[in-house]
Amino acid sequence: MRLSLAALCVLLLAACGGDTPPAKLNIGDMAPTFQTLRVDGMPAHFPAAWAGKPVVIRFWADWCKYCEGEMKAIDAVYQRQKYRGLEVIAINAGQDKKTVVEFMQKLGVGYPALLDENSAIARRYGVVGLPTTYFVDAGGMVRAKLIGEADEASFERAALEILK
Repeated sequence: MRLSLAALCVLLLAACGGDTPPAKLNIGDMAPTFQTLRVDGMPAHFPAAWAGKPVVIRFWADWCKYCEGEMKAIDAVYQRQKYRGLEVIAINAGQDKKTVVEFMQKLGVGYPALLDENSAIARRYGVVGLPTTYFVDAGGMVRAKLIGEADEASFERAALEILK
């Protein structure tokens, strides 16, 4: 079942358009810049809006079986670590604003959601399945990458590493 879900995620992201193949973003690479909108309509420019701060970048969709629980787990880590400067942004891959707003309201998490309706940002980050989470240090370098299902402890360990 997990293999089928992973295959479906790859096909859905591949079908999102564009002739550019996904990037191969790895640990030690600089996180790609991007510009988009938050669900509240405000512009979001990465890394400018988060300059000098460690950031967890979470790619998700509401149809993703594991995203809801993990986004709540990320929020628990965020609530514990935000006083130390941790930032979290949840980038929705391929869905419209209404869907994103409804899902985020349902979750009630404390971090912002960003729109990526045509999955262009997801492709720049090399996302081939959901959920995918990047842990970016204050200098903009990717320090950890979690693909697929993970637990709160895994998120916390990776978050603590970028807070050092």
